Order: sequence, then structure tokens, then C-alpha cells
Amino acid sequence: VIVSILPVQTFAKSIGGDKVNVSLMVEPGNSPHTYEPKPSQMKDIARSDLYFAIGVEFEDIWLPKFKDLNPKMNLVDLAENVQKIQMQERKCDHGDHHGHHTEHAHKGDDPHIWTAPSNVKIISQNIYHALQKADPENRDYYKKNLDLFLATIDETNRQIMHLLADLPDQKKFMVFHPSWGYFSKAFNLEQIAVEVEGKEPKPKVLITLLREAKKERVKAISTQPEFSDTTAKIIAKELDIPVVKVSPLAPNWSENLINIAKVIAGKN
Repeated sequence: VIVSILPVQTFAKSIGGDKVNVSLMVEPGNSPHTYEPKPSQMKDIARSDLYFAIGVEFEDIWLPKFKDLNPKMNLVDLAENVQKIQMQERKCDHGDHHGHHTEHAHKGDDPHIWTAPSNVKIISQNIYHALQKADPENRDYYKKNLDLFLATIDETNRQIMHLLADLPDQKKFMVFHPSWGYFSKAFNLEQIAVEVEGKEPKPKVLITLLREAKKERVKAISTQPEFSDTTAKIIAKELDIPVVKVSPLAPNWSENLINIAKVIAGKN
């Protein structure tokens, strides 16, 4: 089995156990937006039975190439039955030639579906269905592993709810890259993103972000190891809050989601 990113490798190993050999495409420290597979990884593609696609950007370009290389490999869409949300945009206020102001925002699905426990349940069930179909002899083994993993997801969800229980109904938290949209939706939160569409904010926007963060009493700013944190450090110094590195691409997804909940609750 080939997977694109580390969290999916964790899900596939949890359900496949020792019956499945899982190879990873986007190695730690790389971005799934721009990843290019190595020749050794193309060899893995050539001899794989299944590819678990999750909807990250590099797949748009590479999945057709993988399929050409290995027509027998079955492409499995792990995002099937997951309700997608739009990637967060910073609304821009533009004056038109009549002096009217129009807001515009570019649209696009947010690919970070694995940041909500309820979505991880759907992804896990999609993995189970693909494995039992490809290897019916071990169906019971995969089902047992799925049930254990679903229980882990429930426990993760319970711990996050507990951590966030004391917060107001609608709580904002600050992130560098807007990767936590599904997490926010699941727990009635709102992410204030510093970087939108790969662009760092202009000074005027930065001042607005700082004002909002102060007003919302943001406890920390979360950044990812895959991105530069220079701007985040400036904001953190200005607000006297810590910079916490949490990546949605971390393999220990459960601990990772609990960590981001701790950051938001100021318990990190």
C-alpha cells in the first residue's frame, strides 16, 4: 500500500497491522503541496496493489502518472463520504472604479480532512473496506483492528472536548498556515490565519491580526515545522504569547490533536 502523508500511514498501519506493507510518499519536513517523488518511490509505486489518496495538492499532478506506471494499482479515495469545507480565505476589501467596495475570496477545498476525529473515522472505514476487498482472507483481522482504532478515535475526541470544555462558545486561536479548518469546525472554534494562500500578511493586515488576537485573548500561536516562523515570532513577541510548533502532518495524529487543543486552551 502507498500513502501520501504520515497521518494516513498511521491509519493504514493501525488497520492493516502486519498484513500490509505501507510506503510513504511525502517524507517528514517536506510539503504535500509541492512534493515530487524520488526514483526509489516510483519503484514502490510500480509494485503496489493500492494507493490511498487523501486529496493533498501533489496528488493532482502525480496520481495520473502513478496510474500510468502501474495500471493494476487500485486508487482508493480516502476522502469519499467526507464533507469538504472551503480553505480559509482572508477577505480582501477592494474599491472598484465607482468607489464601491467589493469583497472577494478565492475558493478551494481544504485538503486537511484528517484534523477532525469524525473524519478520521470515515477515512479508517474507507481503508478497512479497501483492504478487506483486496484481501478478503484477512477480513476479520482488519475488522478487529478497525474496531480498536475507532475506540482510540473516540477517546481522542473525548480528551479534546474535556480540554476545551472551559472555553467560551466560540473561541478563536491563532495559526500560521490555515490547516486546522476541520478541527475548528468539529469543536466550534475559529482559526485566525497569519498566512493565506501561501502569502504572508502585509504590515496593515498584520496590525489588524494583532488587534484581533489581543481582543480574543489568544493564548499561543501555532506554526508548522514545514514553514518559516519569522512572522509568527514577531506576532508572539508583540502579544507576549508562546510560539508552539504543531504540524497537521505529524504521524502521532491523536497526540497531535490533543496538543493543539492544549495550545488553544492555554494548557500547553
